[in-house]
Amino acid sequence: MRIGSGAGFAGDRLEPALELVRAGVDDLVLECLAERTIALGQQRRLGDPDQGYDPLLRARFERLLPVAVPNGARVITNMGAAHPLRAGEVTRQVMTAAGLTGRIAVVTGDDVLDRLDPATPALEDGVPLAEHGEIVSANAYLGAEALLPALDADVVITGRVADPSLFVAPIAQRMGWDLDDVPRAAAATLVGHVLECAGQVTGGYFADPGVKDVPGLAELGFPFADVDADGSATIGKPDGTGGMVTVPTVREQLLYEVTDPTAYRTPDVVLDFREVRAERTGADRVRISGARGRARPEELKVSVGYRAGHRAECGISYAGPGASDRARLAADVMSERLRGTGLRVRADVLGAMGDPDGECRLRVAAIAEDRTAAQIVCHEVESLYTNGPAGGGGVRTDVREVIGIVSALIPRSDVTSQVTTLVVNDATA
Repeated sequence: MRIGSGAGFAGDRLEPALELVRAGVDDLVLECLAERTIALGQQRRLGDPDQGYDPLLRARFERLLPVAVPNGARVITNMGAAHPLRAGEVTRQVMTAAGLTGRIAVVTGDDVLDRLDPATPALEDGVPLAEHGEIVSANAYLGAEALLPALDADVVITGRVADPSLFVAPIAQRMGWDLDDVPRAAAATLVGHVLECAGQVTGGYFADPGVKDVPGLAELGFPFADVDADGSATIGKPDGTGGMVTVPTVREQLLYEVTDPTAYRTPDVVLDFREVRAERTGADRVRISGARGRARPEELKVSVGYRAGHRAECGISYAGPGASDRARLAADVMSERLRGTGLRVRADVLGAMGDPDGECRLRVAAIAEDRTAAQIVCHEVESLYTNGPAGGGGVRTDVREVIGIVSALIPRSDVTSQVTTLVVNDATA
């Protein structure tokens, strides 16, 4: 089977996903959630019960589904974020408007806010969750088993699912692999981990001019994996696209966000990378093999969002002769004026230091317990127009709530997933 990665984060480009569909894939995965992304989705849903899903879902699907569905490419995505059911409804609207027929499966059950004990210690610091701040979200990382009942659909939408698991489920289903078979679960998880960040494994993020040059970065292609029955897979990208697939790009992605290469914990398996091999088999083709693992853990990771105060972020520019000196003076003025507020303030001068025709910008940022206190910082920066060094201009101020993120564990037995199916056919048009 061939499985492609059409997105590696919420703001990813769309054209590479279309290129993968045109090149031919059985499954296309759009991985669009980070730890903070889903908490921000929960924050949006608190303000509007119809929100919480990925804001780009409609725009992505309006372009992608009219190409993917007729070509038989099943689309799997976690763009449901904090409101998968609403995301499913929006997807049905898109498919209906495009004259498409098919089935949409929505996977829910990751929201465990009502089952999370606030006294549970956070994995990062051991402090009880409740002591970090008001908890606004708690989403467990579902595994591939939650997706398997949904895979008879043309489009599968989830909330929080472990990134590799989005790939593990369709691989296991198409290859006929049992997820209780640890070597097979490890092999599928290895593929999922390599693909999950999309363009990173084809040279994006890898690129470092003069050190690691990447051709055609402006037309970066996204990766696919041709998965074989023995558990090995060949990573590639569509012909004619930019970027590159090499042993070094694959190796960097193999270790990306892996703190312990001997025990990379996922809901499906505890993956061991020590025997993994990456071998070039052709131009932009690298074969990966050798995944090992141990049985899946009995606890699932939970991403917990809490109210962490408000952030003020403000800026003012200085240009012309002496710009850097005036910007530094403005930074000193800000530090002195805000010293008695008790706020954590950071002032940075950025730009063309020492260039008489250049521009320098003062950036001031602070975290406050409430919006009112954060706005004090913005007011002081704005006052630099006439109460600071000469020639200040272009003030921009922004105050927004900060959602902090910590992690915890929850027994797997406390998490139950469900699948809701939506049918799109001529009768709905």
